[in-house]
Amino acid sequence: MAVSKTKPAGMVREAWHLGQRDFGENYLQEALDKQAELAGLDDIVWHFIGPLQSNKTRAVAEHFAWVHSVDREKIARRLSDQRPVELGALDICLQVNISDEPSKAGVTLDDLPALAAAVLEMPNLRLRGLMAIPAPAEGIEAQRLPFARLREALAALKARFPDAPLDTLSMGMTADLEAAVLEGATLVRLGTAIFGEREPR
Repeated sequence: MAVSKTKPAGMVREAWHLGQRDFGENYLQEALDKQAELAGLDDIVWHFIGPLQSNKTRAVAEHFAWVHSVDREKIARRLSDQRPVELGALDICLQVNISDEPSKAGVTLDDLPALAAAVLEMPNLRLRGLMAIPAPAEGIEAQRLPFARLREALAALKARFPDAPLDTLSMGMTADLEAAVLEGATLVRLGTAIFGEREPR
């Protein structure tokens, strides 16, 4: 996935012309403006990857194909209730606080099974997997450890919920891409590697 937050619609269009189809956005209004400008690109797939507050769930449910940052039942339920039926189920990843950082969003590993069970009962959501943003670490071996924990957590969910379409590990960014891939990432979130350094907002 190309993380296009803070990048202009023209750069998204250029990447699309080169074959890129999946784009990740963190900031809702910025994303909606880009979506309007790029409305002619019918097969573009928009992923919401930023923190999600209750007052933004309706717009996200109406304008995105994926949400990677669901970490509590209230947000999931609002997304399900507000998803237009004609769009089909919204693909969801549960965000896990894999490094147990107090400042980071994400469900704990202990609370993950209960949240997954609740989401699997919601009619307009499709639980696809897990997402995490680990604490920064030096060296590929240290970077691999939290990704391995996330992979093991997904395997445990698959064993518990064998009928669920759990096929996605959304993990790894430009700085730890190799470690994430070695631990089984199926979707990596690349911004700097594709679009270059980001200007401060």
